[in-house]
Amino acid sequence: MTSTEQAPDTEWPEAWYMTEGKCENQKALNKQEPNAPVSAEMLRKIGIAYWNLPPDDFTYPVKSVPWDPSEAPDPKLMALRDERGYSYADIITVHPDHLPGFDDKVKAFFEEHIHDAEEIRYIISGSGFFDVRDADDKWVRVHIKKGDLMTLPEGIYHRFTCDESDFIHAMRLFKGQPIWTPFNRPQEEHPSRQKYVDEFIAAKA
Repeated sequence: MTSTEQAPDTEWPEAWYMTEGKCENQKALNKQEPNAPVSAEMLRKIGIAYWNLPPDDFTYPVKSVPWDPSEAPDPKLMALRDERGYSYADIITVHPDHLPGFDDKVKAFFEEHIHDAEEIRYIISGSGFFDVRDADDKWVRVHIKKGDLMTLPEGIYHRFTCDESDFIHAMRLFKGQPIWTPFNRPQEEHPSRQKYVDEFIAAKA
């Protein structure tokens, strides 16, 4: 396998359909009973991409905003950066000791939204959840952990939260100058949402 090919299905993070209704505890697993797993194939169909890059042999700062992605010590990360054109990066730690206003920030991350660019996250340590809407507008929860590098396509409805460990150390990558603006739902008329619907929902209906 070359360094920039996506991980095989067996290495993708665990994903499942969430329980219906209001999410009372965003940091809990929120699995259905019985569990309703979601496959790597299904995640790819809604535009998710995934690589596994174990970070144990490399050292990264707790926080660096920005962080020069050309300094990546991992040759696989460098190859992925070059192939996909990631020219900006920063590194953050989401934890009460490292993120001022931790509780408010985590609540804000959990607001359903889209971005007008691809979202890229590389998990250096810790763990958390990305929730994404499938083609039927149902919530799929993806449990991301150390070594996971996942991309969400422009225009997908999603949200993020820590899990009950309250700790995630992550790198954010971006093409060009970073614009982290979230556009909270509803955004059906937003060009990025329309682009996503055309590519991943309408085209496959």
